[in-house]
Amino acid sequence: MSKVLAVAEQRDGKFGSGAHEVVSVSARLAQDLGSTAHAVVLAGTGVSLDASSLGSFGAEKTVVIEHDALADYNPEAWVGALEHLIREGEYGVVVFSATTLGKDLAPRIAAHLDVPLATDVTAVDVSEGMVSVTRPVFSGKAFAHLEIDASPALISIRPNVFPSVESVAEGEVTTVVPDLNVSDFRIRVVEREGSSDGVVDVSEASVIVSGGRGMKAPGNWSLLESLREVLGADAALGASRAVVDAGWRPHGEQVGQTGKTVAPALYIAVGISGAVQHLAGMRTAKTIVAINRDADAPIFGVADYGIVGDLFEVLPRLTDEIADLRAKE
Repeated sequence: MSKVLAVAEQRDGKFGSGAHEVVSVSARLAQDLGSTAHAVVLAGTGVSLDASSLGSFGAEKTVVIEHDALADYNPEAWVGALEHLIREGEYGVVVFSATTLGKDLAPRIAAHLDVPLATDVTAVDVSEGMVSVTRPVFSGKAFAHLEIDASPALISIRPNVFPSVESVAEGEVTTVVPDLNVSDFRIRVVEREGSSDGVVDVSEASVIVSGGRGMKAPGNWSLLESLREVLGADAALGASRAVVDAGWRPHGEQVGQTGKTVAPALYIAVGISGAVQHLAGMRTAKTIVAINRDADAPIFGVADYGIVGDLFEVLPRLTDEIADLRAKE
């Protein structure tokens, strides 16, 4: 059977949960197909990364593609390097993570290979030797079940939906240098600007404090920031789509169907009514706390703990109480 390839993203030489998830899914697919799972990592020349660690998530072989042009995401460079590997390796299935990068890269690869792509997949199976997937449609109001009759079958999985399955195994690692004609590229990466505040990304945070339209104005976000600070370094700020669309918060904080899917240990929803699109992105959180003045808000239907009240009164008191508890630790 054709091999399965996981496209594992790294940042500054480190693999996040998304890389572990995509390799784990690929390993399970390979097992069901009676095949083997490989991983590919694209990186700049000389980047220090522990590629063998992907073996513990099911990659029997990890291919590290190194080139100066791959140091930052450049679609022309990445597509050129990855397309060549897929064709030469004769992979039958390629799995991406539906991250910001993956949402740009996967469609480009599909277009170059002239094959279909199933995006934002939330369930994967094998039926009669064919990959079948489930993905949300109509803003999460329904789910479509698809069978991919193509080779390679391309899918991108929604982050924080699939479990990472770790073992003690280690896989083989090989490094290749692609033949890229950089002078022909029309795209140049001139600068990379990251977060300057050192706050963990919302998709990787173990605690998320998320705000909605109930916050009333962007200036009131200082209340959420104060709560985030007392919750510790692993806490991040989140936001509903309405807030992002209004320009109150950056898109990188958006949680929901059209934002990021998160699965933190604790999710605190403040002034969020609980539209189905938002719930689709956070309902797998281990513990959900909702603060809203509307007792009938849908968010309370998924919350483990709910506080019905004025958030402008609740938040300062909650922040002070947590700060006092932390001071006694």
